[in-house]
Amino acid sequence: MSSHLSLPKYSVGVGDRFAHQAKAQLQACVLAANAGVDVSPVWNKSNREHMIIGSEPSSTRVAADAAVKALGWTKPYFCDADHIGLTTVDRYLPACDFYTIDVADFIGKSADASSVDAFIHRHPELQHKLEIEGIAEPLTLSQDFLRQVANKFLAAVQNAAAIYRKIESAKGRGNFITEVSMDETDSPQTPAELLIILAATADEGIPLETIAPKFNGRFNKGVDYVGDLAKFEEEFAADVAAIAHAVKHYDLPKNLKLSVHSGSDKFSIYEPIHNIILRFNAGVHLKTAGTTWLEELIGLAESGGDGLALAKKIYAQAYDHREELCAPYATVIDIDPAKLPLPEEVARWSSLQYTSALRHDPHSAAYNSSLRQLLHVGFKVAAKMGDRYLHLVEANEAIIARNVTDNLYNRHIAPVFLGVAQQKK
Repeated sequence: MSSHLSLPKYSVGVGDRFAHQAKAQLQACVLAANAGVDVSPVWNKSNREHMIIGSEPSSTRVAADAAVKALGWTKPYFCDADHIGLTTVDRYLPACDFYTIDVADFIGKSADASSVDAFIHRHPELQHKLEIEGIAEPLTLSQDFLRQVANKFLAAVQNAAAIYRKIESAKGRGNFITEVSMDETDSPQTPAELLIILAATADEGIPLETIAPKFNGRFNKGVDYVGDLAKFEEEFAADVAAIAHAVKHYDLPKNLKLSVHSGSDKFSIYEPIHNIILRFNAGVHLKTAGTTWLEELIGLAESGGDGLALAKKIYAQAYDHREELCAPYATVIDIDPAKLPLPEEVARWSSLQYTSALRHDPHSAAYNSSLRQLLHVGFKVAAKMGDRYLHLVEANEAIIARNVTDNLYNRHIAPVFLGVAQQKK
């Protein structure tokens, strides 16, 4: 393994619930490279998904390596231990070279007073108004503000450092990529808070290459962004500027960039993201996950016959178990029960009716975001079907792969990294 792994400027997190679409996902990155932009794939799968599906992190690595070999990919690629903590990291150490350290549970837990005092003492530069290139108004900082932010975030950064050191002791410094995730928490971090978090991260010696803050608005699973677009654009630009400032003033990697979690299907923010990363000459990591599993379902439905019948059965079971399936994702879905068709109705649908309701085409009158969100969290239903599901996926590989590649390239990679708007059909 290289002694100094580095995350390239543009990267995309490609989730693959059942580890069958790595080639189709990589093909989207091949298309981007052919269009003149290198986008590195990062295969990610959380501990929760592994537990639900009954898989091991090694299965993600095996699928990624096989895809790379089959397509002759010679550029960087990674396997992400997604949303890990101290108690879950061990099983990922042999297979992964990218670690998304999730510290959301530690935000708001007070660090000990001496740590906070020492942090404040170390950073007099964060105790007055600060002009930052790229942010119109100076950031209003003071010692009281610094203390308040340190009390809120320092314990989380210390937890990230403990996890980082555990990984480093197993894999060696420079042999993996480090991301810190703070997105699964109640309130967004402001650019001033982000700057303070980055200073604390540098103090801890974490060579952070990407950070996932929480942004304003809702990042629901598998559907578009809901929120004030102008506010998001202003916030995203200010965060990019704060990162550039932190890299210049603290000992942080030059390639440090923002990571957008639950980034799949957030079509309305892709143009602003593209424009901002061009303006600042910045990188970005766009994390997509469940969108691939939904393209598998779309491919099955499109294939007709047994594939369509199974897709209908998955919907019926997801509908019957919707409360249990939705509970773990309550904060990141908005399903209108009145808009969920009854399973008896779906049983009568044609392939076209099913795929039109599920496929994320905002211009289509048939698209149903409530159905899409339910099926997004309903992968557990397919997991319980085991080989019955996987055999049909394998039997319909060509049609599924076409959907997976088209979705990842045309709806995600092209708008974010190439600035090509998704075409109306």
